[in-house]
Amino acid sequence: MKDSYSTIEVANIIGVHSNTVRLYEEWGFITKPKRKKNGYRVFTDLHIQQIRILRYLFEVPIVQNGMRKKVVEIVSVVASQDYDKALLLVAEYLNQIDEEKQNAEEAIKIVEQILHGKTTDSDLCLNRKETADELGISIDRLRNWELNGLIQVKRKKNGYRVYYEDDIERLKIIRALRYANYSLMAIMRMLNQLQQDPDTSIRSVINTPHPDEDIIMVCDELISSLDNAKANTLKACDIIKKLNPPF
Repeated sequence: MKDSYSTIEVANIIGVHSNTVRLYEEWGFITKPKRKKNGYRVFTDLHIQQIRILRYLFEVPIVQNGMRKKVVEIVSVVASQDYDKALLLVAEYLNQIDEEKQNAEEAIKIVEQILHGKTTDSDLCLNRKETADELGISIDRLRNWELNGLIQVKRKKNGYRVYYEDDIERLKIIRALRYANYSLMAIMRMLNQLQQDPDTSIRSVINTPHPDEDIIMVCDELISSLDNAKANTLKACDIIKKLNPPF
């Protein structure tokens, strides 16, 4: 094992272009390398491990709900060599992945119930703030979905909006699909398809001509991506732990 590496050597080890290594430094994703008198960068094994960490974390394109921002924060903290903080951020990120997966799986169950013609028998009745809290989203996001026609909100005689159990279920589907980064128009087309044919079997929905617009398949893709993100994050976590040996 060498004590130092040139930019080209690091690029060859990682399997990226030399300019990519320079961008990692420019973006603050790795510890700033020392330079020789001639200005050439001097990289070490530390930099190689830091790049492997960021490659693991960025490999799966999870962008929803601030998750990409969390990855950037983890990588930046690793570059500052504050590994204790980095491990705390990784733990938070793993928890968020689990929460997102639970949301997607819940949406699948709701869709399965809808496709089987099951109806809920609940007297649940929430106002807008209570609904936003129930879903774990902002009121502005809920209002945006309404303005874009994804849900038709009922009103009381006094004009106040009211959300029932079927509204909450529909909103949970919308939430999972938006977290999967699908457009509002695509979600509307899918929901309209279910409204037009509520007796559609799960198999027929999966085998639609446009599978990328199928509700269950979208959620399955999201779950698969989250599983991959979790596996990669655990690999990155192992490297961080090795860079942060106990005293």
